[in-house]
Amino acid sequence: MQIENAQHKTLAAGRWEEMPLALQMLNIGSEISRANRWKSKGNKVQMERAVFRALELIDLTIETVLEKPSLKEFTRMRETICDYYLGDNVYQSNGERIQKDFDVFLFASGRSI
Repeated sequence: MQIENAQHKTLAAGRWEEMPLALQMLNIGSEISRANRWKSKGNKVQMERAVFRALELIDLTIETVLEKPSLKEFTRMRETICDYYLGDNVYQSNGERIQKDFDVFLFASGRSI
């Protein structure tokens, strides 16, 4: 996939789909962590930039997902992130809970915090 204004140009050029899912999720989680940090500091501009980078990575993942149940989970994840960080938070999420959803992939990747 080629995204015209991609922040992650080398990943969008095809490297992303070669990564294991756990590593993809860790990369998305890193952007969510940045978004949480900027949100807690009250810096909406930087928070939105991190969220948009996370959404870009989620979109790259969605394009490579072959199983329909997984596709549903990724689109739901995207919707929850948009709602919490950019919307009205109708799902009553919080940044800590969203971050925990990504942190579980640390164990799958063999990395530590």
